[in-house]
Amino acid sequence: MRITKNQTLRKTLADLYRSIDRQNAVTITYTDDNGETTIRTIEPWDLRTTKEGRIEVRAMCRLRGESRRFYVDSISSYTTHRITFVLDRPEATTPAGRVIVVRSTAQVIARELGRDYLPARRITRAETELAA
Repeated sequence: MRITKNQTLRKTLADLYRSIDRQNAVTITYTDDNGETTIRTIEPWDLRTTKEGRIEVRAMCRLRGESRRFYVDSISSYTTHRITFVLDRPEATTPAGRVIVVRSTAQVIARELGRDYLPARRITRAETELAA
């Protein structure tokens, strides 16, 4: 078991990335926003940074059997396993509920760039100030 307060964030993230890459389950001790501590075994597939600057792990939770988000700073300890993933991750969908089909590497790159760099809503010319 690794206690996250006794190691650097870099080491914790490296272990989580390694488990994503190898598709190995991770058991975490997690404290939610209400202060309730639970032990869960998760199957992580993504690490992201929120708008507030917190790092979240997106994973399938074996306790709930569905997709969940866990903040890295709320994980007090974790254990990586050699057990592989057993849960099916839900397919990505659009807000309208349609399944996203990606057929090429270029489409994957375009989706990632769009997710990271494009505004969440359409910006009109009246809302922008052009530099002279």
